[in-house]
Amino acid sequence: MQVILYNTLTRKKEEFQPIEDKKVRIYTCGPTVYSYAHIGNFRSYIFMDNLRRVLEYNGYTLKHVMNITDVGHLESDADEGEDKMEKAARKENKDPYEIAKFYADIFFKDMGRLHIERPEIIAKATEHIPEMIAFVEQLIQNGYAYETSKAIYFDISKLDKYPVLSNRKLDDQIAGARVEVDPEKRSPYDFAVWIKAPINHIMKWESPWGLSYPGWHLECSAMSRKYLGDVFDIHTGGVDHVPTHHENEIAQSKGCTGKIPAKIWMHVEFLQVDGGKMSKSLGNTYTLDQLQEKGIEPLAYKLFCYTAHYRTKLNFTFDSAISSQKALNRLRRAYQEHEEALVIGIPTNEIQDYKKRFLEAVNDDLNMPLAMGIIWEIARKDIKAREWADLLLDFDKVLALDLENSKSYLEEEKKIELPEEIQKWVEERKIARQNKDWEKSDELRDKIIEAGYIVKDTKEGMTVEKG
Repeated sequence: MQVILYNTLTRKKEEFQPIEDKKVRIYTCGPTVYSYAHIGNFRSYIFMDNLRRVLEYNGYTLKHVMNITDVGHLESDADEGEDKMEKAARKENKDPYEIAKFYADIFFKDMGRLHIERPEIIAKATEHIPEMIAFVEQLIQNGYAYETSKAIYFDISKLDKYPVLSNRKLDDQIAGARVEVDPEKRSPYDFAVWIKAPINHIMKWESPWGLSYPGWHLECSAMSRKYLGDVFDIHTGGVDHVPTHHENEIAQSKGCTGKIPAKIWMHVEFLQVDGGKMSKSLGNTYTLDQLQEKGIEPLAYKLFCYTAHYRTKLNFTFDSAISSQKALNRLRRAYQEHEEALVIGIPTNEIQDYKKRFLEAVNDDLNMPLAMGIIWEIARKDIKAREWADLLLDFDKVLALDLENSKSYLEEEKKIELPEEIQKWVEERKIARQNKDWEKSDELRDKIIEAGYIVKDTKEGMTVEKG
C-alpha cells in the first residue's frame, strides 16, 4: 500500500517514492541543548517517531540523522543575540560542554519515557566543525558567500529563487539580520554561515577566517550532506523552521551542490497552551516531569498528541491531558481484558479488514486521529478475544504506547498513594456510609470520580484507584 506524505515544498500530498528502493534517508532538526525540552518540543519528536514507525511498518529500512545543536544557535533564528549555549553557561556558571551534555542526557531520557525511537545517527554540531569549514569554503569558491569583518555571509542575490518553502515575498521574509547589525552586508537578507568570534566568546575554532564558529543554519546543511548525501528523502522539523532555518538550509545547499537537499519537507504545527502561545515568559513551557507531578504519564501526553493531525495546531490544557491519562488507562484495561480472554476464532476477514483500515489511516500522511478511532473500536469490543489483543499489539508498533506492558502499568497505578484531599473524601464517605447517609455518600463518590479516580463498593468495603 502506498505511503502518502504532505510536502511543504510542493504544498500538496504526494506518493512517497524513496530514492533507493526500500531504504529511506531522513534528517531531523534536533534540540538545542541549553535548557530542558518542553512538551511543545516533544510534539515534534513524537511526530518524528510516528513517521519512522509508519515507514518501518511498511517494510522500509531507515538511515535517520538527528542533530544536536551545541553551538551557534543565537537567541533569534537570524544573526542577532547571544549564542544560547554561552548564555546558559554564564547563567549556570558552567562550561558550555557541561551544559550541553547535561541537557542532552535529559532529552534522551525523556525520549525513552515517550518510547520515541532513537535515530540511527546522532550528530553533534561541535563534532563536525571540519565539515562545516569545508562547506563554507565551497560556498565562497562557487561565488555564493562573501566575507566581512564580522562574518561570512550567504549572498541570496545569486539564487534563482528565495524563499522557496514559505512562499513569502522577500520583503516579508525574516531571513538573516537587520541592516544595522552589519552594514558591510550586501543585502539585509543575507545570512551568516560562519561568524567571527569576539574575544570573550567561549566556543570558537581555528578557521581560514580566524577564530570563529558556525551559523546555526550551516550546521544542518553540512551534517546532512556528510551522512545522507547531496539529496536525501525526507527532512523534518517544526513549522517554526519553515520561514528561516529551513529556507536557509535550502539556500546553502543550492549554493554548494546546486540541489535542494531533501525531496520531501515535513513540518509539525505548534502546540498551544490554554488556547494561546507557549512561551517561557508566560511560564507555560511545561516539561514531562511537570506533567508527571500532576499524575500525567509521558505516554498519556503521547496519546494526547494523537487527538490532532500533526499539521494542525493542538491545544494543551491540563484537563485534556488528564482525560488522556484516563483514556490510556482504559485502553490498557481493554487490552488486558482481550489478552486474558479465552475466546478465539474471530473471522480472519474481520481481522484483515481492520489491518487494511489501520494501514490506510497511518499511510495517509500519518492520520493518527483516524488510526486511534480504529484502535478504540477494537478496544471496546463486547466479545473479548486474544486475537484482538494481538491486533492491538501489531498496531502498537506504530503507536508505541507500550500496550504489551499494560498489566504492569495498571498494577503500578494501584500502588500510587492517594493525594491527601482524596484520602479525606474517602474517609468522609466511609463515615457517611456507616451512618447510612446515602446522599452524602453519593456526593463524595461523585467528587472522587470527577478527580479522576474509580470507586468500587464491594462486600469487603470500598476501594479507590486511579482512573
